[in-house]
Amino acid sequence: MSLARPLLLDLYQLTMAQAYFELGMDDLASFELFVRSLPRVRNFLVAAGLAQALEYLEGLRFGPEEIDYLASLGKFSSAFLEHLRGFRFSGSVHAMPEGTPFFAQEPILRVTAPILEAQLAESRILNIVHFQTVIATKAARCALAAGDRQLVDFGLRRAHEADAGLYAARAAFIGGFHGTATVEAGRRFGIALSGTMAHSFIEAHQSEEGAFRDFAASYPSGATLLIDTYDTERAARRAAALAHELRKRGGSHQIRAVRIDSGDLAKACRAVRGILDALNCRDIEIVVSGGLDEHSIEALVSGAVPVDAFGIGTALDVSADAPALDMAYKLEEYAGKARRKRSPGKATWPGVKQVFRERGPEREIVRDRVALATEVCPGEALLAEVMLEGRRLAPPLPLEQIRAYCLREVCALPRELKKLEQASGAEPVQISAALQALAARLDAETN
Repeated sequence: MSLARPLLLDLYQLTMAQAYFELGMDDLASFELFVRSLPRVRNFLVAAGLAQALEYLEGLRFGPEEIDYLASLGKFSSAFLEHLRGFRFSGSVHAMPEGTPFFAQEPILRVTAPILEAQLAESRILNIVHFQTVIATKAARCALAAGDRQLVDFGLRRAHEADAGLYAARAAFIGGFHGTATVEAGRRFGIALSGTMAHSFIEAHQSEEGAFRDFAASYPSGATLLIDTYDTERAARRAAALAHELRKRGGSHQIRAVRIDSGDLAKACRAVRGILDALNCRDIEIVVSGGLDEHSIEALVSGAVPVDAFGIGTALDVSADAPALDMAYKLEEYAGKARRKRSPGKATWPGVKQVFRERGPEREIVRDRVALATEVCPGEALLAEVMLEGRRLAPPLPLEQIRAYCLREVCALPRELKKLEQASGAEPVQISAALQALAARLDAETN
């Protein structure tokens, strides 16, 4: 699956690119990607999708089929189309590492390239980074709620098409999930696969007991049985009986877990745990699924409900409560001069910027400062160069390493921001005095 599908852009990018070409406007431009404001139901966001964004830029080409289609539109000159035929991205990219928690008005990615090249990248870069950031953030909230319990992505079937399901699994893993049911994500990204059975397997058998027996026979490494098709408590007893039978036979066959997918999950889990424990099956874990999100996870965990793992589907893969961010990709410098958009409600901070993160004695996040890239400020600089002259400076980091970094950084957030409800205080972000002065000067010059 190629990420560099060149016509996945908006028409205005091409019409502007032709105008730039004809005008000879080929100076360097810096565009920055940021979120204007956080959704009310988010106290932080998690940056994700950088690896795919860089892959897209590195492979972006206009082939014969794309050129022929653009020619058929009658909107573009032959000279411009010939220029596109030899197009290669030659610019640089600075970005926050994937898995970094961030806030509104902070640039998380900067593209610097001749303006035609940087403009053509706009929509697809937004598309890639926006989606994975939305999902990684949702996943991080689920991870905060779940504590040390396992989380598995079950959302492919409700994702908005195949690519969304695949990259949702990747982003969810970055945000703290442990596995996915999406097999292609296991192959592509090395994410652990996890799956059980559907109710149809039970219904296709003459008896639930027979279905359990047949399924367990097919999985010597350990089966997870779905027990809420008919009567959950009766099924739990059947699962326990089968577990004892398999133990007596010896060998590797075993019942690893049972899954509950419907009803009053708290009540069912308590009843099932009681049954399994009473029947000497304390090693059988309980997995729950079915319409879960971070709030229902938090309720189950805070209520001490005996759950070992959660399968999260729709709420994760479409980020149901916050499916979109006010994310933008805006020109901040052209031909060596800072630029500033002043549209009401959409004004930007001008110039090439950096985000400096200050930490406390335990490396907890204290505050961020958005400043000009030329400033020297306390704290660590979050944006680093990751692409130069159109080529990635290093191969993508292992996904496990990105996930571990994300978990550490989310844990380092202020306590108030890690709560699921809206934080009462302001985001810990400051705008440097020099950046504010630059904005004021540009405003005075354009009045």
